[in-house]
Amino acid sequence: MLTSTLEEPAFIDFLTGNPTKEIFHHENENEYLHAVGKVTQSVKKFLNNNKQPFSGISPANLKSLFDAIDFEKTHDNYDALLNEVEQLYTNHAVAFHHPAYIAHLNCPVVIPAVAAEVMISAINSSIDTWDQSAGGTLIEKKLVEWTCDQIGYSKTADGIFTSGGTQSNLMGLLLARDHYAITVLNHNIKVNGLPQEASRFRIFVSEKAHFSIQKNASLLGLGEKSVIKIKTDRSFRMNIVLLEDAIKRALSQGNIPIAIVGTAGTTDFGNVDPLREIAAISKKYKTWFHIDAAYGCGLLLTDKYRNLLQGIELAHSVTVDYHKSFFQPVSSSGFLVRDKNFFNLITHHADYLNPKDHDEDGLPNQVNKSIQTTRRFDALKLWFTLRMMGREKLGSYFDTIIETAAKIADLLRLDGDFELMNESDISALVFRYHPKNARLDVCAMNQYIKKTMFNEGKALIAGTKINQQFYLKFTLLNPITTINDIENIIKIIKKHGNEYVTLNQASADFRRN
Repeated sequence: MLTSTLEEPAFIDFLTGNPTKEIFHHENENEYLHAVGKVTQSVKKFLNNNKQPFSGISPANLKSLFDAIDFEKTHDNYDALLNEVEQLYTNHAVAFHHPAYIAHLNCPVVIPAVAAEVMISAINSSIDTWDQSAGGTLIEKKLVEWTCDQIGYSKTADGIFTSGGTQSNLMGLLLARDHYAITVLNHNIKVNGLPQEASRFRIFVSEKAHFSIQKNASLLGLGEKSVIKIKTDRSFRMNIVLLEDAIKRALSQGNIPIAIVGTAGTTDFGNVDPLREIAAISKKYKTWFHIDAAYGCGLLLTDKYRNLLQGIELAHSVTVDYHKSFFQPVSSSGFLVRDKNFFNLITHHADYLNPKDHDEDGLPNQVNKSIQTTRRFDALKLWFTLRMMGREKLGSYFDTIIETAAKIADLLRLDGDFELMNESDISALVFRYHPKNARLDVCAMNQYIKKTMFNEGKALIAGTKINQQFYLKFTLLNPITTINDIENIIKIIKKHGNEYVTLNQASADFRRN
């Protein structure tokens, strides 16, 4: 029979008699410091060894290393473990901080936020209820209040941190759906499920809006058919004349407009829809107005370009992605509403978690506003950042990005070998390499360029299709990236484009003759 006394050391494994040294606990402080120190040195190697943004390794070659892993065998020290992880992961991780990474909407991260990650993971608060987080709840609430203030919302506004833009957009459409049902149809979807009219609900978005709008409409039981895409103008912003025409047409067909989604920073072009004009149309037709500012939320940081977001304060709800445009590590995003009472549409009370009497006692349970239960304390990263750096410093980074992108656009426009598709409000440029003397399939050539550059790893760019034609894309979110970096990337693009011409021009001419 096992017995214990007050003198026995805590956390003893009674089968082996050895302390459970891996548990995060004050008696294992040295083990914690040792482990974190080893990982820090490995991250240092990652920084020092990345002379280019990607190693170029293929999935097949990397998978072969994983095939040898046996989880029944363990490592007996952190050096061996980290050596394994470096081979499998960090040696080949895509380096978003590298100035030659200008592919997707991935930003470099600021050091105060990285430091906060150590505290977040170790203390491991869950921000769903007050009794699991205490001060963490108030930090999140304070940052939500700050973000609402930056948007221009009144004191009635509120919000919640989320996992990313897709979740925030889901919440925007969820509230739009349920708000219409309960205020117009007197139908509570939370209690009774979708009303019969739901098959006729319609959501209006730019054709350049994020794919998550369609995905979320499907998840909400409305189907992708509920999303009406509005063509853009020549600047790739939502055409408000066509928007109103589409709403009128939907009404004439017996359908029900419930929401309009404006985009503040389209993924492909970095442009901002005419938010104030869309807000007026939304008000006229009594729809919910949601703004996806996952990319463009960085404009909230800059006094110089803040005017691009005029009208954002008129939205019922807004998506922000701190991990895109506030230089935060993934994940760190937010969903904000202009009226905190909107969250009543999704609030559920559980006696074991957030009983109703907590509300009466004034306990701030954030789970009342979230579609998640357990949530990381991601707000602490933004707190560290703002308290160490401030909005003005972050805003200067975003100013630099916008201004560098404008200079890149000039470079491409003046180079006769490129076709530039857009002027960007922020920092996304769509273009293609098209030397005048090349008599080849331009789409195939640019696909070759992108693929070859990725396999080489010296510089990473993105690609997209416009009117079924393939284009290359620069997405600039790194204030460290300079015009010299871009000039070197352009040289790489031309090099691989000319390789394609050399490989294919002769055979193309032969076929013509």
